Amino acid sequence: MSYRPEYTSLISSWKDPNKGIRRRFSILKGSRLKKVLKRLLDEKEFLSEYGIRALSKAHKDEPFILNHDHNSYSVHYSPAESDSGMFGGNSNWRGPIWFPVNYLLLESLYKFHSYYGDDFKVEYPTDSGVFYNLRQIADLISQRLINIFSLNEKGERAVFGEDQLFQKNPDFRDNILFYEYFHGDNGRGIGASHQTGWTGLVADLIHRKYKQGNY
Repeated sequence: MSYRPEYTSLISSWKDPNKGIRRRFSILKGSRLKKVLKRLLDEKEFLSEYGIRALSKAHKDEPFILNHDHNSYSVHYSPAESDSGMFGGNSNWRGPIWFPVNYLLLESLYKFHSYYGDDFKVEYPTDSGVFYNLRQIADLISQRLINIFSLNEKGERAVFGEDQLFQKNPDFRDNILFYEYFHGDNGRGIGASHQTGWTGLVADLIHRKYKQGNY
């Protein structure tokens, strides 16, 4: 604050009678954070049944269009495999659910909760009329990610999609694959099926859930 006074506006303070004065360094103050979360937690935009999408679903009907030098370029919502070769391979960041990004978002929400506490609440999902604190929201998103791999009421796993061999055959059903990313609408595994390096983060989410006793 002494050497870079131009950045002091990014530092907020919060007085907690039990913890004293706390400080947070972030471009997202409370009002801005709520505006960001209003879109992030909207099921018509980023919030999928299975986590946070890489791109808002709103771009399905309203793609972003850039006109430049007599050419028109567009970015549209694509929840599964890439429909363009411009990325080199099949990876797609225009709609699917990626575990590394979701994990970082969850970590941020937990940290924001440690600063704001239980009284700072946000509507979840957006327009639902139901409000939770940031820790609770992180837990709820975490459960959506876990549900990619969990057995649903039909005894099936979203990660296997419509593949009946994997859904029904006992030699495959419980041998879960850790895909590179997941369909933004139905949670089906897409891309490389051995991405334990980051999709394996689901193990930490499960551990956190049961460690807290949130059965």
